[in-house]
Amino acid sequence: MAETKMYKLMGPDGNFYLSPEKGLFGGNGAAKIYGRLDCGAALNAIKQNGELYNSTKVFFKDEADAIAAGFRPCGNCMKAHYKLWKEGKIIPGDLEATKRNIDFPLEREEMQ
Repeated sequence: MAETKMYKLMGPDGNFYLSPEKGLFGGNGAAKIYGRLDCGAALNAIKQNGELYNSTKVFFKDEADAIAAGFRPCGNCMKAHYKLWKEGKIIPGDLEATKRNIDFPLEREEMQ
């Protein structure tokens, strides 16, 4: 029987755990920024500073976990959410306040 591939994700508490599901979002652990896995800014950073960037990258099950862990949205690939962060509606580290401020799903289960 083949082993299930496991993915290292960061949870809402900022701690890592293993999951059989890939994360939907990636992030820069040093800058505390999350975004889409196909983000042009992140892909360019990997090209220019591969080893350094790879040492700080993290992955999240969903956007809710990224916000709860204290990360803010990327200004390049998540422009609408970045704007909400700038307006104080997305509050890194405070998922409950963020949910009260916005009108769209953040969690994998809510997105389906």
